[in-house]
Amino acid sequence: MLKIIDVNNTADLPTWQKELANAVKNPQQLLQILEIEQETTRISELAKKQFPMLVPMPFVNKMKKGDINDPLLKQVLPIHDEELHISGYSTDPLVEQNNQHKGLLHKYKSRVLIILKSGCAVNCRYCFRRHFPYADNSVNKSQLTNIVSYIQAHPQVNEVILSGGDPLMTKDKQLAELLDQLEALPQLTRLRIHTRLPVVIPSRITDTLTTRLQQSRLKIVMVLHINHAQEIDKPFAEAMQRCHQAGIQLLNQSVLLKDVNDDVTTLVALSEALFSVNILPYYLFLLDKVQGAAHFDLNEQKAQQLHKQMQAELPGYLVPRLSREIAGEQSKTLIHSL
Repeated sequence: MLKIIDVNNTADLPTWQKELANAVKNPQQLLQILEIEQETTRISELAKKQFPMLVPMPFVNKMKKGDINDPLLKQVLPIHDEELHISGYSTDPLVEQNNQHKGLLHKYKSRVLIILKSGCAVNCRYCFRRHFPYADNSVNKSQLTNIVSYIQAHPQVNEVILSGGDPLMTKDKQLAELLDQLEALPQLTRLRIHTRLPVVIPSRITDTLTTRLQQSRLKIVMVLHINHAQEIDKPFAEAMQRCHQAGIQLLNQSVLLKDVNDDVTTLVALSEALFSVNILPYYLFLLDKVQGAAHFDLNEQKAQQLHKQMQAELPGYLVPRLSREIAGEQSKTLIHSL
């Protein structure tokens, strides 16, 4: 679970940690900030208890006041639909919870994924790891050393993916220490960081972080998670500019979500907005069938139709790959347009 920061003792913390400490955790408080009448909502206290709400204020500030259908609000507000148990949806849709190495997933031949942190800066309601036993998979320094030894013993691995939770929940100093260890392995050529934190707290992109990543001998790839153009505002754009200037390759993966981004106008606007801040659209995923998120799901045929419409309106380099992840497969499964 996320380590709780004392909101009354944050004077010495970096800006991003202060904003994390002051994240909104109460649905009623969030609606009050947004000036939304509470009786018009379907808030579920049970869903909030099972998967706590967590929304930093920089992300809240991107939402439209008075709009219960705001696409960013829908991604974070716990509602009664999450309580429904739907056939075909599971608590472990990608079968990750029986991994043999603590904190490490080695599903693909040349890449390994390190679950570096158990917490995120925002709890997205459709998260495929919303039931993941992070407490059983969090890693300490000695376990990270063991993971590095495992990578060294598997010379076919040339890329490390930092995931979580969100790997950028790790402090800059600890990230630098891990990077030192990984850079010492000559077989490695790339480091990939999967993160949503800069989207919800842009101040996480510190000068210390970008300087260290720029100095690395590894090619650094940062994969953001952005579902709607409204998530791209000036503070975030400025953070991405710092990353771009540091030579970091910026990619984005989105999840196709019902009533959030399931129309071609919204998806085209997202691709255009991403490219305007030097981010290339990478993947557009169908929802992983995780229990509690079925209300976000779209059928594959609708997704194929939307993807075909995107191809008609965008240049090829701005069309993300429509894909889904299937447990046990050796790669993402591409879905072709109709």
